[in-house]
Amino acid sequence: MSLPFIMVLAMGVLFACGVYLMLERSLTRVLLGFILLGNAVNLLIVLTAGRGRPPLTDGKNLSTEGMSDPLPQALVLTAIVITFAVTAFLLAMIYRSWRLVRADSLQDDAADLQVAITKMIDSEAEASTDYDDTEFGDEAESPIRGAVDLDDDGTPAQREAEAEAADAEAAETDRPAAETDGHGTDDEDSDDDGKGERR
Repeated sequence: MSLPFIMVLAMGVLFACGVYLMLERSLTRVLLGFILLGNAVNLLIVLTAGRGRPPLTDGKNLSTEGMSDPLPQALVLTAIVITFAVTAFLLAMIYRSWRLVRADSLQDDAADLQVAITKMIDSEAEASTDYDDTEFGDEAESPIRGAVDLDDDGTPAQREAEAEAADAEAAETDRPAAETDGHGTDDEDSDDDGKGERR
């Protein structure tokens, strides 16, 4: 099934214009964008259903071959009714907004703006106290406590340094034991030599 290029192009233009208008702050433009999106969705459903003969029979030929699917058409009819209802609701909201503030554009709530500004100031203050950025990277405190620096290959450098320090300590503790073992064997050899001479 091949879709007509012009219809697909029209559907894409309707979707693009509808999304663009719905991103505006004017309620009238939001309403127009919603209507365009509804029409684009209806066109999409009709195009995906494909063409066919009407699902009507004369009572003799009951074959369903070549008939168009009635389900997409029923969905489009339902979508038209829903779009009409939502359009009426949006029109009522626009009218009420115009009666109250003489404007159809959405305004920022003062309390919401105050809360947002306070949170932004608090987060900036916490960021400035937690991490003092200087021109010397070694003196700056890490913003993440307990973070492990990684080498170029992604291995933790701190763990490798700790492992090397542990190996060095183990080697130092092994050396005095070996030295005492060596002295002990020399003393025993000298004792054995003395005993041998006495015998």
